Amino acid sequence: MAGKNKFFFFFIPQNYTLFCHTQEQIGLIGQIAPEAAIFQPEIAHRTITPVTLLKTRFQNYNMKNSIDATYLGGPTVILEIGGLRIMTDPTLDPAGTTFMINDKPGYRKLEGPALTDIGKIDLVLLSHDQHGDNLDNAGRQLLKTVPLTLTTRIGAERLKDNVKGLAPWESTTVHTPSGEEIVITSTPARHGPAGVERLTGDVTGFIVSYGDRQLYITGDTVFYEGLAEVAKRFKPEYIFIFAGAAQPRGPFSVTMDTNDAIDTAFAFPESTLIPVHFEGWSHFTQSAESLQRSFTALGIIDRLMILPPGKSTNLPPTAS
Repeated sequence: MAGKNKFFFFFIPQNYTLFCHTQEQIGLIGQIAPEAAIFQPEIAHRTITPVTLLKTRFQNYNMKNSIDATYLGGPTVILEIGGLRIMTDPTLDPAGTTFMINDKPGYRKLEGPALTDIGKIDLVLLSHDQHGDNLDNAGRQLLKTVPLTLTTRIGAERLKDNVKGLAPWESTTVHTPSGEEIVITSTPARHGPAGVERLTGDVTGFIVSYGDRQLYITGDTVFYEGLAEVAKRFKPEYIFIFAGAAQPRGPFSVTMDTNDAIDTAFAFPESTLIPVHFEGWSHFTQSAESLQRSFTALGIIDRLMILPPGKSTNLPPTAS
């Protein structure tokens, strides 16, 4: 560690020079510019601020590692990662659309998307294709314009075209416009209580790995041993939980209720939970307020992040 009268000089390619005199600052520079060369001259007679650097370098670093999320409603979020635009479960129909279960009206869309001008989408992460509250009519049309959609194996067989199916724990790599790798890993999901698979079909979640950052998109699932296994293998900063305690088939939930959300929070003790899939459809039985009240009661409200609809929110790196 540098003493009180000793400074570290870092020379970085492109003629940026940084001056530090604490271990914390040195660690920060190591993240921003791992290619930096270090020198340790005796300069005690000079007065230099602890850190002097060119703002552009920080801006480039922040842009490179930036992750932004825009919540459109239901299960639909646009993630912007390194310039790549990723959408989860496209539900873009206007309010009023009704979807069938066993040839009978099952559930109805109560709200349209928070944004209709969504721009170009480079990749879709689709938890499953067989339910209209995860892929509606307009969402299906969107898939035809997207270069790649990742989903379940059986879903890819049904959708065809530019759709790739992943089995649980299988990974694939995509690239940002600047060539950086984003690794997508399929994760197990169970769309309700034990034995529900014959009714609901296959579902997947996704781990999105970008450099040293990870996001987890649960897909339509409750908390069960499959999610506990995800917690053993990955350490996501943010988890998009598909909540709402949806009950389209009877008095049992096929997506996370408050208990499932709390179990997820304690299984991933370093993660911030971002609920989606809790509003805008007739079969949801719990709201954001339900989650806020339960998390407050347990003293973990700081672990919950509610995204404002239609607005881009930056997801900064967490302390962990």
